[in-house]
Amino acid sequence: MTRGKYDVVVVGAGHNGLTAAAYLARAGLSVLVLERLGHVGGAAVSAQAFPGLPTRLSRYSYLVSLLPDRVVTDLGLDLELVSRSTASYSPTVRAGRATGLLVERNEGEATRASFRELTGSDDEYDAWRAFYDGVAGLARAVAPTLTQPLATDAAIRAQVDPQVWRDVVERPIGEAIARRFRDDLVRGVVGTDALIGTFASLHDASLVQNRCFLYHLIGNGTGEWRVPVGGMGAVTDALARAATDAGAEVLTGAGVSAIRPAGAGEPVEVRWHDGSAEQAVEASYVLANVAPWVLRVLLGEEEDPATKPEGAQLKVNLLLSRLPRLRSGIDPEVAFAGTLHLAETAADLEVAWAAAQRGELPDPLPGEVYCHSLTDPSILGDVPPGTHTLTYFGLHTPARLFAADPEGTRAEALRLAMASLDAVLEEPIDSVVMRTPDGEPCIEAKTPQDVEADLAMPGGHIFHGHLEWPWASARARLETPGERWGVQTDHPAVLLCGSGARRGGAVSGLGGHNAAQAVLEDVAATGSAVGDFTRAGLRW
Repeated sequence: MTRGKYDVVVVGAGHNGLTAAAYLARAGLSVLVLERLGHVGGAAVSAQAFPGLPTRLSRYSYLVSLLPDRVVTDLGLDLELVSRSTASYSPTVRAGRATGLLVERNEGEATRASFRELTGSDDEYDAWRAFYDGVAGLARAVAPTLTQPLATDAAIRAQVDPQVWRDVVERPIGEAIARRFRDDLVRGVVGTDALIGTFASLHDASLVQNRCFLYHLIGNGTGEWRVPVGGMGAVTDALARAATDAGAEVLTGAGVSAIRPAGAGEPVEVRWHDGSAEQAVEASYVLANVAPWVLRVLLGEEEDPATKPEGAQLKVNLLLSRLPRLRSGIDPEVAFAGTLHLAETAADLEVAWAAAQRGELPDPLPGEVYCHSLTDPSILGDVPPGTHTLTYFGLHTPARLFAADPEGTRAEALRLAMASLDAVLEEPIDSVVMRTPDGEPCIEAKTPQDVEADLAMPGGHIFHGHLEWPWASARARLETPGERWGVQTDHPAVLLCGSGARRGGAVSGLGGHNAAQAVLEDVAATGSAVGDFTRAGLRW
């Protein structure tokens, strides 16, 4: 550290913190980023997970959809995002025969034929197209506003088909899915986007599942989930270069212990420990790339277990000697290239949710499988031909299920996850799992408790808490820059810049972008004496 005061201190060097730092440093402000871990990136990292093997896995976050093209362009990110050749494949059994539903990334005749073979007519595919055409209209209305001050719900609603608005925004998404589709597998495939990282029924009156559904479909107006070449660490590397090249200072091994705002217009003190002594710095603004629950603790409040978020996912990383064969006979390189749905009919999802509500691990355990090395073989390194990564993401496994016996429940959850996969395979997954030089299977399982321990995400909640609608209600107060950008806290000089911001969640950079824009707007409006930038260089 080279000074005792900065224009901005960013707490947390995850991708959002780096995004904010890059924007602010490029505008001429002095920026210090403090990171608890010994490396930057938070959940957006690539790691050599298995000793003696060079493959680098996207250990936590694994796909990119919400990162706006505008942010990539603004910051000049050297980043390649690649489309997957398959959107999804959902194995099932009909009339005693193993089959499945194939959805191409660019839907064509093979997709229509798959719907027809599964359901007996073109009706379900026509309903599918009509539903997603309507949702695409909502996505096109929302996407451009994500990097602007909050739009109002009325402004968005005026651009959207009224039935789509009711289906997605006003009523539980499960109602629309049940009304629009007859086939239970099709219903489940649609519904899973509402449940990634979200523990809820498709019919939950809170509509938390609807908000999750919307975020999964609005990225850049298309909702396409792409693979970053080089793994998720490539996203972090590009953002870190953008921030440091612009002049931001990044300090790792600096776990912040306190944020202390003073009076209006007074600097904020940030304290941390560097491993040998406590350090402190002052800032005109502090951007918190931590969960709101954590921020409240850093601001001096007592921990409140009643309001602590709860994650609900099981993440399993595997390395395979080859892709396994499926019972349906589909080419594994087609089936695993996109999202492979396991035990995810609408009925499966509701039964699993009810089991977890009772305190039981669901059996069968619903989940989704991805093979990123089919799209990006660069992550494999020097390994034998045929080697592939596999990622499993399990649903309806809330943190509460692991609380009493974390290790025992993790082992049982992993067994159930692999059983869900084995149920659709011609051969057991264990037969193709690689071993390390020491003979250990290349399998890594992460529960919500692991995510909390590794990344300081309270409760292991990957969104830092329930997602919010990406717009403001007509009654919302939008008087300050923080309020207009959806990043405000109770302290004007302390802003959220992570997934807990109103338009945070997933690997998007939106929390960082919007917090940076709120700072720049406030500086321009108040004439604050920070930085050496010219106002002509500001953008919002």
